[in-house]
Amino acid sequence: MPEDSDKVFINCPFDKGYQPIFEAIVFSVFDLGFSVRCSLESDDSGEVRITKIARIIEQCKFGVHDISEVKLDKVNRLPRFNMPLELGMFLGCKRFGGKIQARKICLILDTEQYRYQKYISDIAGQDIRAHGNKPEAAIVAVRNWLASASKRKLPGGAAIASRWKRFIVDLPELCIKARLDRKDLIFKDLTDLILAWLENNR
Repeated sequence: MPEDSDKVFINCPFDKGYQPIFEAIVFSVFDLGFSVRCSLESDDSGEVRITKIARIIEQCKFGVHDISEVKLDKVNRLPRFNMPLELGMFLGCKRFGGKIQARKICLILDTEQYRYQKYISDIAGQDIRAHGNKPEAAIVAVRNWLASASKRKLPGGAAIASRWKRFIVDLPELCIKARLDRKDLIFKDLTDLILAWLENNR
């Protein structure tokens, strides 16, 4: 299936500690005129998770991959490898997927600029961007990358970050009006609220 030139695959941690950066990335992608795809978008127990991820990757020209989650799990004392795995799938699709898939473009994020060399050295030479665990920095990185990759004229990162901050201030009230729990939003809830806010704040 041909990929859509407006679709951005988001591959990142989904834990509570990362939530502000995840929400900032999702908001910025939508605010810049692109659409967001990620494995949280559907919950079909009849579909194997890796199959769903492969399908979504196939349909997206762009991909944001945050590989910063390398700390050990408190219970198992092991790191999580989902993000590097999905990055590898994206790069493999670009390399071996034919002419359309070869046009894939990705952004790789980490907390520090060169930290990845200590745990995933095979991607040395890739252009990694650091966000320092700051949502605003992630927004700027995503904006600059999408502007360069898409060749479109886009608002600056500072402008998008300012709008994201306004959205976050408004979000609790939006949740109340929608009868949603701010602390328990699923991906569809979040995207619906973002799109509604953007529609009213052009």
